[in-house]
Amino acid sequence: MGKVLTAIGLMSGTSMDGIDVALVETDGETIVRRGPSAGYAYEPRFRDRLKQGLEDAKSIRKRDERPGALADLERDMTLLHAQAVKAFLQENNLLSGNVDVIGFHGQTVLHRPDEALTVQVGDGELLARETLTDVVYDMRANDMAHGGQGAPLIPAYHAAVAESMSQSSDIDAPVAFVNIGGISNITYIGAGEAIIAYDSGPGNTLIDQWVEAHAGIPYDQGGMVAAEGSVLPELAERYLAHPFFSSEKRRSLDRNDFSPPLAAEASLEDGARTLAHVTAAAIVRSAAHLPQMPATYIVCGGGRLNPVIMQDLALLAEAAGGRVLAAEALGLNGDSMEAEAWAYLAVRSLRGLPLSYPATTGVIRPVSGGLLARPAPTSTGTSARSI
Repeated sequence: MGKVLTAIGLMSGTSMDGIDVALVETDGETIVRRGPSAGYAYEPRFRDRLKQGLEDAKSIRKRDERPGALADLERDMTLLHAQAVKAFLQENNLLSGNVDVIGFHGQTVLHRPDEALTVQVGDGELLARETLTDVVYDMRANDMAHGGQGAPLIPAYHAAVAESMSQSSDIDAPVAFVNIGGISNITYIGAGEAIIAYDSGPGNTLIDQWVEAHAGIPYDQGGMVAAEGSVLPELAERYLAHPFFSSEKRRSLDRNDFSPPLAAEASLEDGARTLAHVTAAAIVRSAAHLPQMPATYIVCGGGRLNPVIMQDLALLAEAAGGRVLAAEALGLNGDSMEAEAWAYLAVRSLRGLPLSYPATTGVIRPVSGGLLARPAPTSTGTSARSI
C-alpha cells in the first residue's frame, strides 16, 4: 500500500462541452476517497474552435504535429484548464499546495488505433507552470506503443470503485460500468476480479451532431427532441449492422467512425429518437462479447441524463436479464467519474502501476504510462519526463 495522495483529475471529453474537475484522495490502488467536483462549460466560440481542431487534426501523421490552428488551440485550451483548476481550488477553499498531482487528459483530436496513433492536445508543462502543481499527462501513448488501443483507460478506476461497493446489496454480479460520453465504453467486473473493457459504440456524439446541425442546439437536453420522435427501424439497423458490433476483435473508436444521418433521411425528432435508440442498443449489443451478460449496468456520463436513452437501455438490458442503475443511485457522481479516474490514474502513473491491461485495451502486457511535468523552473523551463 502506497502513500495516499491528493489528486485533481481534468477531463475534456469527446462531447467537447467543457472541463470536468474532480478531487480524489487515493493510493492509486484500493483506497479511493472521492472529494468535490465541478464542471466548467466552454463558450460556444471555443467549442467551434475545437470542432475546427478536429478537422485540422485529420492530416496528422505523427503525434507531435500540430497543423493549422492546433498549436494555438492547444495553448488556449491548456490555459482554460488552468483557469478551471484555479476556480475549483478557490471554490473549495484549497491551495495549490494542498494538491500533490493533477491528472490532465487533454482533448482528443485524433484517434486511429489501427495506426497506433492517438493525439490529445494539451500542454502539460504549461499547465504545471500555471497551476504550480505536478502534472501527469499524455497517458494513452505508452499503451499504444505496447500494442494497445489507447482506450479505454478508466477501467482501472471502475475496478477500484466496484471493490469499494462490493458489499452493497443493491448490486448483482457481474457488474458493468457504462460511460455514455461522446463515445460509450463498458467495463465488465467479473469473478475473480476479472476486468474486461472496450468501447461499446457511439454515445452522445451522433445525437449532438444531429441536433446541432438541424436545430442549432449543442445537445438534446433531457431528451426533449428525441421524446417527440419515433425510431426508424431501417436507419437504426443500418448503424447496428456496422462490422464494429459483430467483430470478435474489440477496438476503440474515433469520433469520426460513425457519422450522423443525411438530412433527408429523418425529421429532426425521428433522427434524434433513432440515434438515442442506437446509443442504447449499441451498449447491449456490445455486451454480448462479454463472458456473461451483465446483471447490473451502472451508467455514468452525460448520456444518463437523457431519459430516452436510459429507457431504451433499461428495456434492452431487462430482456437480457440485466438491470440499469444511474451512478447516483449508488452514491456515485455520474458527471465526475471520468475526471475522478484521471486523478486516480495520475497517482498510479506516479507509482509505476499499470494503467491498462490486455483485457482492457489489448496491450501486450499490463503497462503504466504518462509524462510528468513539474512546475519548478530549470535552465530549459519546466521539465517533463516519462514515468
